[in-house]
Amino acid sequence: GGRVTAICKMLFCGFCFVLIAVQANYAPYFFDNGDRSTNGNMALLSLSEDTPIGTHVYTLNGTDPEGDPVTYSLAYEAGSRHYFSVDKHLGNVTLIEELDREKEDEIEVIVSISDGLSTVSEKVRILVTDANDESPEFINTPYIVQVPENTPSGSSIFKIEAVDRDTGSGGSITYFLQNIHANKFTIDRHSGVLRIKTGVALDYEKSRTHFVIVVAKDGGGKLRGHNKMFSATTTVTVNVEDVQDTPPMFIGTPYYGYVYEDTLAGSEVLTVVALDGDRGKPNSIHYCIVNGSESSFEISNTTGAISVIKSPNQLKKEVYELKVQASEVSQEGDISVYAFATVTIRVVDLNNHPPTFYGENGPQNQFELTMYEHPPEGEILRGLKITVNDSDQGANAKFNLRLVGPGGIFRVVPQTVLNEAQVTIIVENSAAIDYEKFKVLTFKATDPDSGLWGEVKYSIYGTGADLFLIHPSTGIIYTQPWATLDAEVNSKYNFYVKAEDTDGKYSLAEVFITVLDVNDHSPEFNENIQEKTMIIGSPVKIEAIDQDAEEPNNIVDYSIMQADPANVFDIDQSTGEIKLKSYIRSLDIIHNITKNKDCIWSLVVQAKDRGSPSFSTTAVLKIDITEEVRPMAAFLMQTKDNPMKALGVLAGVMGIMVMITVMISTAMFWRNKRSNKIMPVRRIIKKRQTHPPRMVRMEWLKLRRPNSAAEKFIVKEDTRNENSNNNAQAGAALPPTPSPPPPPALTSAAAAPTWHVPTVSGSLTPTFINKQLKKKGLGGAHSALVSELKMKFEKRNTALGDLHI
Repeated sequence: GGRVTAICKMLFCGFCFVLIAVQANYAPYFFDNGDRSTNGNMALLSLSEDTPIGTHVYTLNGTDPEGDPVTYSLAYEAGSRHYFSVDKHLGNVTLIEELDREKEDEIEVIVSISDGLSTVSEKVRILVTDANDESPEFINTPYIVQVPENTPSGSSIFKIEAVDRDTGSGGSITYFLQNIHANKFTIDRHSGVLRIKTGVALDYEKSRTHFVIVVAKDGGGKLRGHNKMFSATTTVTVNVEDVQDTPPMFIGTPYYGYVYEDTLAGSEVLTVVALDGDRGKPNSIHYCIVNGSESSFEISNTTGAISVIKSPNQLKKEVYELKVQASEVSQEGDISVYAFATVTIRVVDLNNHPPTFYGENGPQNQFELTMYEHPPEGEILRGLKITVNDSDQGANAKFNLRLVGPGGIFRVVPQTVLNEAQVTIIVENSAAIDYEKFKVLTFKATDPDSGLWGEVKYSIYGTGADLFLIHPSTGIIYTQPWATLDAEVNSKYNFYVKAEDTDGKYSLAEVFITVLDVNDHSPEFNENIQEKTMIIGSPVKIEAIDQDAEEPNNIVDYSIMQADPANVFDIDQSTGEIKLKSYIRSLDIIHNITKNKDCIWSLVVQAKDRGSPSFSTTAVLKIDITEEVRPMAAFLMQTKDNPMKALGVLAGVMGIMVMITVMISTAMFWRNKRSNKIMPVRRIIKKRQTHPPRMVRMEWLKLRRPNSAAEKFIVKEDTRNENSNNNAQAGAALPPTPSPPPPPALTSAAAAPTWHVPTVSGSLTPTFINKQLKKKGLGGAHSALVSELKMKFEKRNTALGDLHI
């Protein structure tokens, strides 16, 4: 295109020749200054993604061949974000949107240059280069790993993977573990493969769970002019699976049993119980008696119930000690590990044999003797040969002898017998043995509890007797076959035992049974991951509860399993209080120890009971460390996990303030109610005007005898007000002004010194005077006392000035 500048028409040789002159118009164009230039057409421009918004990033530069002025503009594809703006005259390009290489690493822009008639447009691509602005991210979390406890040391158990969307060194990742020295695991720093440390074995019985804190760190890179390095942490939960590597364990030891002489053959004596030491997947237990039974006892292979297989009278020993073996039976039926326990069984005699009397020829229940009357006192009846025997054993063979018949005539010796004795009868009252009175004397020598009267029947009753039963003749107490005892549910039982004879006489006794605890619970934290805020100088506390019923099974010891760095925290083994080491007194010291500027640590803490075998539980504790703050702020910070506690304390403080206010108000009310005066807020003191001293003549008070006793204490008050404020002055009322005395003789007044007597004001309180009169015993001299008191008080003059005598 162009424009016509001139048109000429010419005739030549009969022809018409037309000459048209045209000036060409060329389009503008951009300069191409290469890939590192900062002006031109923006071709091959690259920008770092951390370039701040508002930065002048480029200058569009071009020209028009004819020298006409040019303008610049930017355009984008539909739906694209507008990252840049341009000054159409100067060509300055400014960044107006934040760049993010991870979302968009190339930006297409249409740049245009125009001279007013022609416009030239070019599509250019701006490359967004990487800055280290991304942190590593773990993928496929959470990480929970199941590892058998017999996994060999050095074995790989899991692969951790993290990604960083940055490029170059900022996108490279290395892995490491916190507190590597106290850890049972290691990690490959490049591949993220987690392994069991060489020489370390896992033990399900000691610790069922391990929390491994893994850190992923990038290689660092530039960000806004500074070298930055980012990291991320995650927790790998390693659950240890139980493997059959622990022998069984007897519970409820030591074992004691009793066989009574009336126990039937085949009766159960007691039951032993053993559990697989591997609690995760326990095997069944097989029981057997190794030795000591002497073919008198047997045991159930599955239940552990021991029974006597002979009648008690066939048992040759009083005490049997059985060695019982408990073996684990695998799912395949193989017997593997085993344990032993000793069971002591005692054969016990019952009091079921009455004493028996014997003569020369055997048992005899009647003995006769002929004697003369009035034998000497103390003589032994030698014609009687009586022997008594009780075939019971021990204390059951002890019995008493007495004569039943006319009293005071004969005496039996001995009176107490153990097992067997020769019976002797001695004359005690010779005069009573009189033929004329008694031709025949009949006596029994007897055991009061023999025969049917010695049989006792036992029974139990009461609210605590449901789980128990008692043998009616032996008195042995058993648990019901269906009963299950649990010390954590109920460790104490009590009920009553009734012992009754055939005559209906009975006695009651209360039985208390204590269920011994077995360590069958692990300590438990409230949460597997807890968050605490620690103020420097104050500890934080963790707590785990063990549901076992007795010590030491429910005593918990605390320890720190992992911490990074390891030299920051201490823990009280018994209370669970965690505090900073003594040399750490400020955040500056912590910052010198670690680069962790946010002062948040993750600790792996363990709670372990003292039972045998011992059980433990671990948890992750996140601690945020702060400087000491004001008391109220510290209190609110410490109670952020328990807002009801904070509200309760604040409500208590408000309640105390209300109570104090009520008490003060009540005291003031009663004080004002008792007083008939309105006390001034403050005393108004007005300076007394100074007057020149003047002579005042005083005369003695002229007293008249009062007409009544009440008039003795009446004093008139001066009602004038010195301050002229129409308010009565605080304090006592003033007495009336006395009349001046007659003038004295002035013969030597000039030589006499002048005495200044200060004014004395006061009031007479009748009650006080009455008390003083009573106290001094002057009740009969009222008039003289009143005169004396009035003489001690002087009246004010009108100006209330000083007085001259």
